[in-house]
Amino acid sequence: MEQKKTLNSIFHLILYIALYILIQSIVQFLAIGIYAFLKDIDYIVVLRGVTKGFYSQTLAISTVLSGMITIVLFVKMKWSPVSRNYLQSRPWGTLFWAAMLGIGSILPAQFIYEQMEIALSETTQNIFEGLMKEPWGYAAVGIIAPVGEEIIFRGAILRTLLGMFDKKFTWIAIFLSALLFGVIHGNVAQCVHALLLGIALGWMYYRTGSILPGIVLHWVNNSIAYALYNLLPQTTDNGELITLFHGSEKMMYGGLFFSLCILIPSIFQLAMRMKRH
Repeated sequence: MEQKKTLNSIFHLILYIALYILIQSIVQFLAIGIYAFLKDIDYIVVLRGVTKGFYSQTLAISTVLSGMITIVLFVKMKWSPVSRNYLQSRPWGTLFWAAMLGIGSILPAQFIYEQMEIALSETTQNIFEGLMKEPWGYAAVGIIAPVGEEIIFRGAILRTLLGMFDKKFTWIAIFLSALLFGVIHGNVAQCVHALLLGIALGWMYYRTGSILPGIVLHWVNNSIAYALYNLLPQTTDNGELITLFHGSEKMMYGGLFFSLCILIPSIFQLAMRMKRH
């Protein structure tokens, strides 16, 4: 009986990941095909253009559509149960500190990645920059991604993993869900960031039994990235944190210290406020 339950859980994990990839791929390829047909452009030309940062509106809209389809599917099939119970407990303090955690983690995380010499590939950078320039890009990155990815990777995948492991192995389940979240991004730079973020998101889901705190943290993280790119485009020219502080190391370390003054209290506040589910 236990073996059958485990096999069923593994089947569902594979199903969730496969559907996530499949829906994204089909919608994006269809969107590119429709755009190529309407504009009378060769399909391969448009496809190659997307990898160079062109036709970004098409990519952004298709990302929004595929995300919405995935969200509806997972909620409708009850693979990621949605309930108002957590919101009815009025967890405003937890949600506030989840947002603060997102704000406080941006600069320290970027500093760590620079020390590790982790950078996006040229193709990924082109696609990323193209998306960030589009108004639809924010809908994709700032709204659909936080909701959709929390529903899939925490509400469905982590929930399944937590059911597979004994409570004393909870952190293994959280790590595995975060690892899958990282790997699905398809490149080393985003994998490392998503892995670390995924551990925090998994911890919050485990403690609250709700994806809502994770959506808030995820939304803040992605929204700040979008805002920085569009309001301070010079910071993305060479991707170095010091550019944000006009080349001043003193200001950069001051900014890091200020971020830690937000980050560390946020972790302690969340640990105190989140009831173990």
